Amino acid sequence: MKDVQIAGDLTREDVTVMVLSAKKRSGLGWEEIAARIGMSPVWTHSAAVGMNAMPSDKAREFAAVLELPDEVVALLAESPTKTWSQAVPTDPCIYRFYEVVGVYGPTLKALIHEKFGDGIMSAIDFDMTVSRVENPKGDRVKVEMSGKYLAFNSW
Repeated sequence: MKDVQIAGDLTREDVTVMVLSAKKRSGLGWEEIAARIGMSPVWTHSAAVGMNAMPSDKAREFAAVLELPDEVVALLAESPTKTWSQAVPTDPCIYRFYEVVGVYGPTLKALIHEKFGDGIMSAIDFDMTVSRVENPKGDRVKVEMSGKYLAFNSW
């Protein structure tokens, strides 16, 4: 890892900026970074930007891949407080996912309840992949999500 002098206390937001800057400098994509640390690209990006905690060994490997200073490892491994600054996202790509949930959320809930009963899909015990599917009408984005079913308990 680079021998970089860090002034003051780092915040998780500081580390996110450092990560994104180092990724850009490295020329590596998320798929390649994830492969180097033995994790999925979805999880790697999410943890890299502070939405999930990395196990300490993965945080060390990640920091080494991007030549980040040792000081970032503890913050990469810290359990995050997940917050959103906007009620409705304005980034067009992110907004479309928000729109999908707005339009199809009740349908997904109804189908989950019909197939499993009253409960939810876990976003903790969860996998997601993003792939490109060629199509003559224009390539498609394929997002596959798999989360553990958690039944609601009545007290």
